[in-house]
Amino acid sequence: MKKLPIGIQTFSEIIKEGYLYIDKTQQIADFLQAGKYLFLSRPRRFGKSLLVSTLSEIFSGNKALFHGLYIYDKIEWQSHPVIHIDFSAIDFFTETELREGLFDLLDGINADYQLGVDKRGFKAYFRKIIRALSEKNGKVVVLIDEYDKPIVDHIDDVEKATKNREVLRDFFGVLKSCDAFLRFVFLTGVSKFSRVSIFSELNNLRDITFSKQFATLLGYTQTELESYFDKYIQSLCFELGMKKAHLLTKIKIWYNGYSWNVKDKLYNPFSILNLFAEQRFDQKERV
Repeated sequence: MKKLPIGIQTFSEIIKEGYLYIDKTQQIADFLQAGKYLFLSRPRRFGKSLLVSTLSEIFSGNKALFHGLYIYDKIEWQSHPVIHIDFSAIDFFTETELREGLFDLLDGINADYQLGVDKRGFKAYFRKIIRALSEKNGKVVVLIDEYDKPIVDHIDDVEKATKNREVLRDFFGVLKSCDAFLRFVFLTGVSKFSRVSIFSELNNLRDITFSKQFATLLGYTQTELESYFDKYIQSLCFELGMKKAHLLTKIKIWYNGYSWNVKDKLYNPFSILNLFAEQRFDQKERV
């Protein structure tokens, strides 16, 4: 049995280190044709960061990593510069910290690609970096993970949440004005905020959160559970002294509680991975 990628959100590590990977690349191939500006909301620990990492490798042209997966010979592979922003890695206790964290991120891109862009103005700096990066390396891909974390984490402090929201609105708004230099933009989060607030300037996003086509893009379906985890299921049956049918019913009762199309029920990946790693049902992980 392959190793279980508990807590691992980096696609290249999963592939190179031989961890179990549930091939979602057929849906990802369709996802890449769904639009230029996309937004997807899902609960925490549901695979959003792994999807972002996978997209980063695809747009970076790292075809070899996808050998044996559906997408390997289904798309035209091209290399694009990728700006990957993970808000869980940026300080945002105050508005100033958030702004400085974004400046530091832009400084890193400016230095890594040797763009030589002058650091003048928050919005102007981001805009000039995107343009310079595009002119030097081709159209830019922007991947933003947990866009709403600076707001959600301060949801009980209206003043902080509001100030952080204003910073994010200015930052995200730059993307629309850079359309000519962008290849693809994708944002993830655990919540959806009104277009009149954080997305008032970036108002060309397609929200695919409840799109039937991508309802099972993240999370494990029943078919995926029984096919990819067959050996783990057998092992757990032996450990708990259960027959397979009984065990599958119990797993469904405990963990099969999500749906975005009122049809397909999904398992939380983190919960399922922990179930097979610990070989026991943990009350703390119950849906």
